[in-house]
Amino acid sequence: MTLFSSAVSAKQSAILKEEFIFKKPPFKSCHASTIAQAKDQTLLCSYFAGSEEGNSDVDIWISKNENGVWSKPKIAATSEVPLWNPVLFTYPNGDIYLFYKEGKSFLYWSGSFKVSHDNGNTWSEQVDLPAGINGPIKNKPILANDVLLCGSSVESYHRWGSYVEITRDHGKTWTRSNPINLPNDLFGIIQPTIFQLDDGSFKILTRSRKTGKICEASSQDGIHWSDAQETSLLNPNSGIDAVTLKDGRVLLVFNNSKKSRTPLNLAISSDNAKTWQLSLTLEFKPGEFSYPAIIQSDDGLVHITYTYNRKNIKHVVIDPQYL
Repeated sequence: MTLFSSAVSAKQSAILKEEFIFKKPPFKSCHASTIAQAKDQTLLCSYFAGSEEGNSDVDIWISKNENGVWSKPKIAATSEVPLWNPVLFTYPNGDIYLFYKEGKSFLYWSGSFKVSHDNGNTWSEQVDLPAGINGPIKNKPILANDVLLCGSSVESYHRWGSYVEITRDHGKTWTRSNPINLPNDLFGIIQPTIFQLDDGSFKILTRSRKTGKICEASSQDGIHWSDAQETSLLNPNSGIDAVTLKDGRVLLVFNNSKKSRTPLNLAISSDNAKTWQLSLTLEFKPGEFSYPAIIQSDDGLVHITYTYNRKNIKHVVIDPQYL
């Protein structure tokens, strides 16, 4: 995989809107946003927030965008222990799933989810996932042939590793793919973003712990996966996300750095994720701009959310025809 630079500044006109999700947050710290479109065309953004990541007062919060205005943050899930890494996904029937993790640390967390049948206005009681299943660990799943494919991973003491979790019945039963690891890597890869290519095959890109590079793996059916390999894309041990556009191009949001969670960049591929071209710079100043989430809404626009210095969540709207 090759990364080519381009006249990035010339493409900045593709950005239609930049805004913060909230003006006066009722918490000190927030992180790990996720975004989805409801069946009524409204947008939902969820994130974990509280006094500080890992503290017992950290809950899952959610905001809703109606008529271009984000609502005040509301708690969607709470516990006596910290909550982590929400992931939103909307099924074609309109049911919205809110996956998240519950536990004192990422070494001990368990996966859970709630469901909304009314466009994210109310949520069901918590459903705990089976032992050994964490649900989508950071990034949105994809639905292919009525099978939900969820990029997941584990962060054990000695080794990190990725895999894909699979449900064919809206979360009632689950299976797991083969482990997806980088051969001879003693540290491992986590937090896959999964997407389908225009030839019907699948690919994941992952965060890596020590390589300083994004890693990738491929699959013909989304269930049986190759070993991972390094790409030329940089990664400072931080989250990434990707989406396949309706026109077949793939967009990737990532920190184009080996060590820092700035800058935050958008890259684009027009050849099934074989090569990438830097397209936009979303953030370049010092700070933490991390854990992006990206979707394409029904109107064709692209929506990105990401952590802004752990104090806010930023929302950027892009018209991909100008990329």
